[in-house]
Amino acid sequence: MAKIGFIGLGNMGGPMAVNLVNAGHSVKVFDLSEAALEQAREGGCQVAESARQAAEQADFVITMLPADKHVQAVYLGEDGLNKVLGRDTLAIDCSTISAETARKVAAGLAEENIRFIDAPVSGGVAGARGGTLTFICGGEAAAVENARTVLNDMGKNVFHAGESGAGQVAKICNNMLLSVLMAGTAEALQLGIAHGLDAKTLSEIMLKSSGRNWTLEVYNPCPGVMDNVPSSNGYEGGFLVDLMSKDLGLAQQAALASGAMTPMGSLTHNLYRSWAQLGHGQEDFSSIFKYVQPKTK
Repeated sequence: MAKIGFIGLGNMGGPMAVNLVNAGHSVKVFDLSEAALEQAREGGCQVAESARQAAEQADFVITMLPADKHVQAVYLGEDGLNKVLGRDTLAIDCSTISAETARKVAAGLAEENIRFIDAPVSGGVAGARGGTLTFICGGEAAAVENARTVLNDMGKNVFHAGESGAGQVAKICNNMLLSVLMAGTAEALQLGIAHGLDAKTLSEIMLKSSGRNWTLEVYNPCPGVMDNVPSSNGYEGGFLVDLMSKDLGLAQQAALASGAMTPMGSLTHNLYRSWAQLGHGQEDFSSIFKYVQPKTK
């Protein structure tokens, strides 16, 4: 059993913390949302009054936060964890942020002899709840191996992508591809529907053909085709449009920094930004299906 401090209890972080409790670990949590804290308490977590209190004397500290500024503030800010973490503690950031910020936090903590890895996740809310996430890690190999002690209790795959920041680069590459697949799948289904095809039948055809992809297999964007996915629940839950737009922005920043060509990523970023600006930022990213829906006269 490990002593774990867990900071950030959103749609992903909350279920991840509870899975650690269910695996037998002692988990102390903190979040700014009282509702999230209460839900975690009901799941067996201990509730701390601050991020620093959650992290004190922990074997592992796990953060799951919205963006770069939050991660940097929690670890290196005025009341940062760098002032309370010991050299025996391993800090694991599961947020999706820029590789540059991940490297900055790693370097800042290294000055205090604190170990850190970036370990963004793939698998969505369903994966967080089911304990089937994939962790994509950047940092020293020994630290990643140490992290498996707790990561394996929240997921089924742990990859070491490379040095600090590599996990973030791999994650934004994955999410850029995912967004392109989702937008393309939505377009293809809408085209078929516009010509009188049944969406479920068309999905089955494409699943057995060369258009087969993850969105068709487990996350169909068309309502009524698949049970237990956001599209059949009013596009509630899941991975928000705002978050996908953020990740695509990170991908574009990385592309500019390296000179990589990402025309499809750029187009899809603009598509999701536009959809968010139209008021759909809090819907699941599969709601892009509605954006490409033919408008009735």
